[in-house]
Amino acid sequence: MIDGRARGNSSLTVSSLRRTMADYVFKTPTVREGPAGKHRLFYFYKLDRGISIAKSGGVYSRVRYVLDEAIDDYQEFYIGGHNHIVNDATKAALIAGGVGVTEANFTAV
Repeated sequence: MIDGRARGNSSLTVSSLRRTMADYVFKTPTVREGPAGKHRLFYFYKLDRGISIAKSGGVYSRVRYVLDEAIDDYQEFYIGGHNHIVNDATKAALIAGGVGVTEANFTAV
């Protein structure tokens, strides 16, 4: 049995432990861009494009066009336009990283 109270040595259960360590869904920042082309209709149509966030040498940076080989060189890498599960410490570090990440980029799980 996982519940420590059954053995009489703890007042924490697994469910209460999970509530104290929150996880968040992190959606990377986006930029609104139009597709390439010379037709005038291309100027009116815009798409949200995800911006990747990378951590290298303890510093976060925004990465637009990354090569697959370069991803292994980063300490952390969050692919733009995707959802990532992060904890409280990572959330605080991303917000403090100065790369345009705010509370709006996170949703509690």
